[in-house]
Amino acid sequence: MGEMSMGAAVVCVGAAVWLMGGRQCGARRARLLLAGSGVVGSGLPSWERVVGELRRLRGRLRAEWWAFGAGLVLAVVGASVIPLVVGAAGVPVLRRVRLAREARRVREKLGDAVIGLCGALAGEVRSGRQPGEALLRAARDSGGLGDAQGAVVAAARFGGDVPGALMAAARQQGAEGLSGLSACWRVAVDQGAGLAAGLDRLDAALRAQRDQRSDLRAQLAGARATAVMLAALPVLGLLLGTAMGADPLHVLLHTGAGLGCLVIGGLLEAAGMWWAARIVRRAEAA
Repeated sequence: MGEMSMGAAVVCVGAAVWLMGGRQCGARRARLLLAGSGVVGSGLPSWERVVGELRRLRGRLRAEWWAFGAGLVLAVVGASVIPLVVGAAGVPVLRRVRLAREARRVREKLGDAVIGLCGALAGEVRSGRQPGEALLRAARDSGGLGDAQGAVVAAARFGGDVPGALMAAARQQGAEGLSGLSACWRVAVDQGAGLAAGLDRLDAALRAQRDQRSDLRAQLAGARATAVMLAALPVLGLLLGTAMGADPLHVLLHTGAGLGCLVIGGLLEAAGMWWAARIVRRAEAA
């Protein structure tokens, strides 16, 4: 226990020294060489500089690496390598969760851009512009075509297959509404129907669908919060046991019964979180 604590302290001191002085040694050396008769500081970084370095370090570290840090702290406190292994195993899981959340934000942003594109295109057509020119202006202002904007713009500018380009762009996650725009374009241009009226109906339908998803997500927020709270109860139990002097970390990490309880509890915790997430995903998909 003493050796692990001493090792962790040495690592922390080394990291602090590197943050405070390692990156600034070159700059200090240059100031010393070029200062001339000027007064040069002692070379010790100010607290503002230390705080800035720590903030930059936190910005570079993704959220999933805090699991590894928590495992390292628990490994030092509990004098066991098990929390470190669990924390390292949690890094890819949390990374997957973070990437899924970021992908969902990208899809929602693209979906909002598609709605804006439909509204802008309807306004341009209603103002008297030709469909091709109107699409060019609306795409430039809204950016609702995503990665396929170049192909769609080229098709509209040079008389290509605009509905086909829109259908190809609709394959992007979040841009499914472009398939409706492709259908409206095909009907309006090929059969002479009113494009603005069709775009208005498409815009209303996409907005209603977005509002329905937002309402459903708000209704499921309570279920998510309940699942997270239940998942955090074991941590609260460990804190209460430590406050009462029961030393639950020693029992869990250094006794056979404690290891068995830790494995079974961890499996049940993971199964419960997976089941709750599955229920929420099925509700959103429905």
